[in-house]
Amino acid sequence: MAPERARSRRTRGELVAATVACLVERGYGQLSTRAVAERAGLPVSQIHYHFGGKEGLLLAVLDQQNAQLLDRQRAMYGTQLPLWKRWAQACDYLEEDLASGYVRVLQELIAVGWSDTAVADEVGRQLRGWVQLLTEVADEAAEVLRFDALTPQHVATLVGCLFLGAEEVELLGLGAPLQAIDALRALGELLRRVEEGS
Repeated sequence: MAPERARSRRTRGELVAATVACLVERGYGQLSTRAVAERAGLPVSQIHYHFGGKEGLLLAVLDQQNAQLLDRQRAMYGTQLPLWKRWAQACDYLEEDLASGYVRVLQELIAVGWSDTAVADEVGRQLRGWVQLLTEVADEAAEVLRFDALTPQHVATLVGCLFLGAEEVELLGLGAPLQAIDALRALGELLRRVEEGS
């Protein structure tokens, strides 16, 4: 790789990492390109040069994080483990993603998308990738679970909404009274019983 390309890639990576850190610490409402640039130790002009501005930077952050996590999830769901074990792993990943800040970034950008159609379109594209993966898993599971009234896409959409809702509950600090992650894990226990025929 040419030195200029390597430097450009490194600069983009530093700005993305700084943006994630700022979003996790401050939220979107207090996010500024100046704060990101300071955190990265770079001039603000680098954000505009590499990303075109704040929106482009945020979309790059979402794209990078989402791609990594979708690949992780695809590998996990591609295993031959029983569905209930893969569900339990997905719950573990949810807790990891909450701790890493990814969930905060995603939820912040969902909120931005309510008033910014470009962000909404990109967030929607990212979420459709998750629904597509979950549809493949639901299609595989349809024989065992026999959800005749629902298509695999219906099941995937509902599962995606369950996890998105659990993320929101946790970010709002309502995890203890609502026990969203515990409820997701309990659903995994139900899957185990169905799969094992008990």
